[in-house]
Amino acid sequence: MINVTKTFLPPQEEYQAVLKKAWNSGWMTNRGVLVQELEAKLKNYLGVTSIIAMTNGTLPLQIAIKAFGLTDEIITTPFSYVATVSSIVWEGCTPVFVDIHPEYLTIDETKIEAAITPNTTAILATHVFGNPCDVEMIEAIAFKHNLKVIYDAAHCFGVTYKGKSMFEYGDVSTCSFHATKLFHTGEGGALFCKPEYYETMFFHHNFGHNGLEQFHGLGINGKMSEPQAAMGLAILPYMKLVLKERKKICETYNQAFQNTVLQVLRVREFTEWNYSYYPIVFESEEKLLMTQELLNKYGIFPRRYFYPSLNKLPYINQQFIPISDSVSRRILCLPLFVELSEANQTHIINLIKSIL
Repeated sequence: MINVTKTFLPPQEEYQAVLKKAWNSGWMTNRGVLVQELEAKLKNYLGVTSIIAMTNGTLPLQIAIKAFGLTDEIITTPFSYVATVSSIVWEGCTPVFVDIHPEYLTIDETKIEAAITPNTTAILATHVFGNPCDVEMIEAIAFKHNLKVIYDAAHCFGVTYKGKSMFEYGDVSTCSFHATKLFHTGEGGALFCKPEYYETMFFHHNFGHNGLEQFHGLGINGKMSEPQAAMGLAILPYMKLVLKERKKICETYNQAFQNTVLQVLRVREFTEWNYSYYPIVFESEEKLLMTQELLNKYGIFPRRYFYPSLNKLPYINQQFIPISDSVSRRILCLPLFVELSEANQTHIINLIKSIL
């Protein structure tokens, strides 16, 4: 069986050697030595000013919305994982959808301003498949209308734009360290923010604690555990290998599909990409379904990221968002992971071409 992804794991003895530090101390959570070490190493590796490691990638979105006191409308994208929109709704706000760019697949920055109303409090945009939004235009719009900017950068580990980490853009950026991601802690995530917001975000992820017996304010439990941090510390030394192998696979797909009717992701100029996903867009949903059926027959399981378009969720006021609706029906992410063999990738490519 070949799934869309396969979790990269370090040698078990290396993970256990890292975890032993926590094991010997008996300190397994509440921001132990491994969490603090992971934050320090990631801060250096990514070139960011601040980081708060958390237990998953969704809580940072919810905490940012809560910490900023956002209410009413938040402009967002319908083309993302469900956590982007569910976090908005969960915190009692209303998502207002802006359609996507047909090639970059990120929110169409030229349509944002038309969606702003007196009730708009923020822009929450996704760097789709690690492909950056137009951060300069979004920043200008937000400044003009006094809006907060939160980026769902779940796919952006290691991505830079104009030489700067994607996590350095916006008031807050978030990342997922889920086991399906190229860097992971099994389950986990992180919040990145401007320095002036760090203390507020930190208190919010730790019940509002200010010491053992004092409370800064309202908070929740978003803390990463020591076993999670140990996994991240064990994987971090392998990131050069992970990126190298994923790049090679993506380049092979690019070469195979360059003279076909398939649309591949257009990565924004000045971006150092991380090869996080390999999406292809078919001419029609019918072709996608035929391809998916054939691949499944041979034990190959790509995934329809992202389907359905989030404006179709049952708990919101559904609306027609033409480009996102169309792309979401026609897009398929192909298998992409370190251990994908050349022979298996060739088999995948040949099967897809047989349908085209």
